[in-house]
Parts: sequence; C-alpha cells; structure tokens
Amino acid sequence: MNFEKEYRYTGKKTLGLTKLATAPDEKYTDEKAIKAEIAKNIKQLTELQGKLYAQDRRGVLIIFQAMDAAGKDSMIAHIMSGVNPQGCQVTSFKQPSSRELAHDYLWRIHDQVPKRGMIGIFNRSYYEDVLVSRVHPEIILNAHIGDIQKPEQVDDAFFEQRFEDLKYFEEYLQRNGYLVLKFFLHMSKAEQKQRFIRRIEIPSHNWKFSAADVRERKYWDDYQRVYEDAITQTASKSVPWYVIPSDSKWYSRLCVSEIINQRMGELPLAYPSLDADAQDVLKRALNKLDHEKD
Repeated sequence: MNFEKEYRYTGKKTLGLTKLATAPDEKYTDEKAIKAEIAKNIKQLTELQGKLYAQDRRGVLIIFQAMDAAGKDSMIAHIMSGVNPQGCQVTSFKQPSSRELAHDYLWRIHDQVPKRGMIGIFNRSYYEDVLVSRVHPEIILNAHIGDIQKPEQVDDAFFEQRFEDLKYFEEYLQRNGYLVLKFFLHMSKAEQKQRFIRRIEIPSHNWKFSAADVRERKYWDDYQRVYEDAITQTASKSVPWYVIPSDSKWYSRLCVSEIINQRMGELPLAYPSLDADAQDVLKRALNKLDHEKD
C-alpha cells in the first residue's frame, strides 16, 4: 500500500473525520513483519537525514497532533531512534506561559523552527491555537488581544483568520526551503479509554497519567469537530495533512515512517560535491598522511 497516497488529505473533499478508520488495514496484522519494515525505514531515514545535514540547504518540520494517549511520544522516540541527535530537535508545546501570551501566538513557534539541515519535530504545535483554544476560548481571553474581552467574540470568524495565518506561515516556510509534514494520529475513543486504564493499572506507566486527561475526555466530540475543521481549512496540495489510523501504535509508526521517507526522498538531497581546488587540498592532505612517520 502507498501510505502517502492513502492517508493524504488536501482539502478538496469533505474529510468526514468521525467516519475514517482508526484501526489498521486488515492486510497488516503481522507485528513481526511490521517491525522489520519499520527497522528498514529507520535505516533509510538515517541516510536521508545525513544528506540533509551535510547539504545544509533545506529543513524538515514534522508536526504531530492527536488526542491524549494517541502515541505521539513513542512515535517520535521510535521512528527517530536512528537519527543523529545533532541533526534533530523535538519541541513540545504546552499551555502558553504569561510571557508567551504577551506576544503574538506564533512568536513562541517561530523561535523553534529548525535550522536548515535539521529535522524539527513539533509534539503538538501551533495548531493548538485553533484546537484547545477553540474548545476553551478563555485561553484566548487570557492573551488580551485587542478588543476581544468576551467569549462570544472568539467566534468562527476569529478562527477562520487564524487558519489563514497558519496557511500563510506554512507557505512562508516552504519558500524558505522547508518541507512541512503534518500528521494527525487518529485514535478511537474506546482505544483512548484502554490506554488510560493501562496507565493507571501498570505502575511503570503511572507517571504518564494525568487527571486532566480524563477531564478533557468529556470534550471528545468537541475536539473531533474542531480537528475536522482545522484539518479541512489548512490542508492543501503542497502542505497536506496525513490522517493516520492509530489504534495500533505499530501500524501508525509504519505509516508515518514510510511517508516521511517518501516525502524526504523526493527532495534533491545529496552530499556536497567538492570543486577541483578542494579535491586538490584533499589529495595533498592524504599524501602527507601517507608519508607521515609513526
């Protein structure tokens, strides 16, 4: 299966998020085989990242959005396990601090965009500003934006403007040499419940559990609605969303690793070639080393 084609969404048709599959394709039930494929993908990504870093002309920004417990952290840890740490940075965006709220909402984001030559990963991202803040508009009020002082002012028109901001921001990154990859890890409500239960019942997983996760669960339908709208309004042919079935963590890792490799493989990445003068310098250095007395 071509996962890139299967799960790409460009905004040209109705998404229908609640009707999309969260379970893996029935062809992929052999976990051992899936792990073997992921291992190959990790090796390939290591090679691609080496070229990206050496060439130092392009950057890659990978965005992960999902409901709580969908597997973002383990996804990042696993598929990036072969990447040189010097060429990768991970940023997790939490609730904005008072200092961050005092600036425009993309201020804290732009500071974390990776340098060229790097793979940057946003574990949650600027999309929180059209997701959580839409379910909880009081977050917007806390930012003291212009004349906005009442929840009813944080309406659909307000967020439509933000969708435009995000699309322009991603176009801006592209014009500056960045590949932007956006993944939504699509998990069912039933699977989230089971993962919360495991976090409570398994002592070594207790640290992952937060009572706030359960409180947010009551807004499940609201979040599905705002995710649907955000994905629909910000997907495009050049910067699509990938909606990944994520009830199986191994299947979602396979899909994501395949898509990253395919999209990065389409970039003209190569190790820099040296001109004649530089080659001559290397030859003289090699000759000197060959004749060096131990």
